[in-house]
Amino acid sequence: MKANRSSVGRAVDQPDPHVRFYLFLGQDESQSRALAARLQEALGAAKFVLAGSEVKSSPALLVDEAAALSLFGERRLIWIEPAGNELVEAVEALLAAESVESRVVAIAGALPKSSALLKLAEASPAALAFTSYMPEGDEAARIVADLGRRVGLKVAPPVAARIADACGNDQAIAMRELEKFALYAGASTNAPKELGHEALDAVGADATEGDFAHLADLALLGEVSELSEAISALPKGAVDPVPAIRSLQRRILMLAPARARVERGERLDAVMTSFGKSLFWKDKPVVQKMLGRWTAEGLATAADRAGALERSLMFSEAPELESLAEELLAIARKARSAR
Repeated sequence: MKANRSSVGRAVDQPDPHVRFYLFLGQDESQSRALAARLQEALGAAKFVLAGSEVKSSPALLVDEAAALSLFGERRLIWIEPAGNELVEAVEALLAAESVESRVVAIAGALPKSSALLKLAEASPAALAFTSYMPEGDEAARIVADLGRRVGLKVAPPVAARIADACGNDQAIAMRELEKFALYAGASTNAPKELGHEALDAVGADATEGDFAHLADLALLGEVSELSEAISALPKGAVDPVPAIRSLQRRILMLAPARARVERGERLDAVMTSFGKSLFWKDKPVVQKMLGRWTAEGLATAADRAGALERSLMFSEAPELESLAEELLAIARKARSAR
């Protein structure tokens, strides 16, 4: 069946026990992932990743995994990304199975209306399909405000618009920002707090000093010497490292799904072309080099380490630039080794 904007939130927050396959597609892949994450949270399930190439080569694998009981008894959400028409045979078998233990979610990019996978999901009462479009203007601000309520923040439209703009209308990044603001403000769903511009000025994604995006790019490109010089040029004791970490996180979040597509077998130049105008033309050669040097697994590890470093520094009275330098240089050495 087909979900619309007004019904999809309830569909993922209160999952129908009869729905076993969810297809989230469209240009706004960050919204698709955010919906899948909400579904995972509502189910109280662990994320179990299957590659689309695995399912294509062995269609029975999907049904086997969906029907299998977890070793420790926990719920699982089988997550396939990126997804396309190569899943049709496996999803047909999934929908025809007598029963399953685990739900399946597939994250796809833009699919044509003629897509066999899309038609299959929309036609079955045991499946749900929703298409995400890139939000703009008031819609982007509304989405941020809705996300804020989930972590106990009351976000006025001007503040929400600023967050949306700083995060490039990426819901995954916006949600991470809002979670940090909630910690900063001591907000929760039981004790909501107003989020004002002063909090964004203090710890927001646009609260930057210097060219932090450049530091992140040097690290991901493996430019160890140039990165070391750039870090040495920063004023000691006067720079908050958190914005630099966030620049790194935003770049990794952009690279990860693109690298997954490359590992799935798509040509690198085709993946780069698909960015279109969402990627500034001057950044395209840089991003292409990064995609050639990093694996999806390596990017996931770098993202985890960056998040752990930020959590350790965010509320320190005197954040240490040395910790940032150590992490960025470790990432740069890893990237250089892949040349």
